[in-house]
Amino acid sequence: MLDFSKVQRKELSLDELCKDLTVPDLHRLTDEMIDKQLDLIHEATDADVVFIPEDPKAYDSFAEDEADVNLAWTLGHVMVHVSASSEESAAIAANLARGVPVEGRMRYETPWETVSTIEQVRQRMEESRRIRHAFLNAWPDQPLLETTITPKYPGATPRNAVVQFAGGLRHDNSHLDQIRDIMEQAKAHRSND
Repeated sequence: MLDFSKVQRKELSLDELCKDLTVPDLHRLTDEMIDKQLDLIHEATDADVVFIPEDPKAYDSFAEDEADVNLAWTLGHVMVHVSASSEESAAIAANLARGVPVEGRMRYETPWETVSTIEQVRQRMEESRRIRHAFLNAWPDQPLLETTITPKYPGATPRNAVVQFAGGLRHDNSHLDQIRDIMEQAKAHRSND
């Protein structure tokens, strides 16, 4: 898996981390990330998927409903969120690789409230794996890496297709500790019942 720690500490840019990545690397890194996520939830039960963890730092500035801004996310919620975010990055990257400028969002997120079983979570992650690989397979043999997009957050720099795709993996990576924490809390809750 890519080590994003230096990027997180601002010792290395995402561009620098990704400078030598190839499409086969992105396929491999996709599998490594999804395999890691599935490994973290391999002992999960249906009850764990809907368990509401303690999360005093919960804050979602993109929540559509004001009541959800400080909502602690369930395992099901986190997993549909990470898969949707990486798929969006992959969709944008596929267009950039073909020289197509991208304006706006390219996102669909499964409603987290509909995900209540571990089988649904696993199915969602395998579906996401297939979708991400399909977007990579849509890249031309010679990707057009001059076409870029600049994310809409302060300090963002332009990203080409490779960096955009890796940005989705970085986002996945940023939620791994949250997944671990939810699983630890859910297991402890199960053992206390």
